[in-house]
Amino acid sequence: MRQRFGESARKAIAIDASYISKSGKKTPYIGKFWSGCASAMKRGLEMLDIGIVDIDSRDCMMLRAEQTPDKAYLEKQGEEYNLVDWYLDILRKYKDKLLDITRYVVAEAWSSNAKFVNEACLLGFHVISRLRDDAALWYSHDGVRTGKRGRPRIKGERIDFKKLDLQRCEVLDIEGGMAYSVKAYSKAMKRNIKVVVHYLKSGGYKIYFSTDLEMSAKDIIEYYHTRFQIEFCFRDSKQFTRLNDCQARDLKKLDFAFNASLASVNIAKVMRQWYYPSLSIGLLKPI
Repeated sequence: MRQRFGESARKAIAIDASYISKSGKKTPYIGKFWSGCASAMKRGLEMLDIGIVDIDSRDCMMLRAEQTPDKAYLEKQGEEYNLVDWYLDILRKYKDKLLDITRYVVAEAWSSNAKFVNEACLLGFHVISRLRDDAALWYSHDGVRTGKRGRPRIKGERIDFKKLDLQRCEVLDIEGGMAYSVKAYSKAMKRNIKVVVHYLKSGGYKIYFSTDLEMSAKDIIEYYHTRFQIEFCFRDSKQFTRLNDCQARDLKKLDFAFNASLASVNIAKVMRQWYYPSLSIGLLKPI
């Protein structure tokens, strides 16, 4: 990993789920999962993938894939147990190794779930992700404590994203529009977060956040956008290293096949960098 990315300090752990096409009835954990390509729920398998992304080189190397359990497995764990709890269990499982790399975890908008964010922070991570456009946020209270009895004030006025209080914001000029950052209180998470609101030239806006209040607005946007590099690992594994082709019906064999496919892409990237720096990975496709 160090040979691939060097000593770059700007790294993040990217986590994302990937749909695997699969038919049959006897394959462990087969069920209906979300397919991003089809934009619909489809029958098959899903795996939660963990990768390390380098922000400066805009590259990703896969670390581990864990097969997502089906609905029956989740129900056996208890009434309140759901996929978010399982994702957190995976973070706990590899916590020490991941924290040796970086404290930052970046994921899609589903990770803005209050349970995921707060539990991940308790594990020692910082979460970077996106919020819904209608997220309930308030300006962080930055006033001096009055010394009066009672609970101290933790938030100011509610944020109106159509009319930001620019005196409270840091301005960031970025490609594709203007962005403003501000420390905000999230009602759902019950904590202060660093928010970046990106107003698009085409209209509308997107809200990014980090639980690290000292993180720069530029870093928040770049970390989140670089997360997409993990999608290219999925694409290359499916196209070139037969991620979708395993016919095993055993959990351990499926686990080996999925991780061998992803590891093969890692190896191909390193070989390309060493021996064929001017070539793309597409040229490594077998004839």
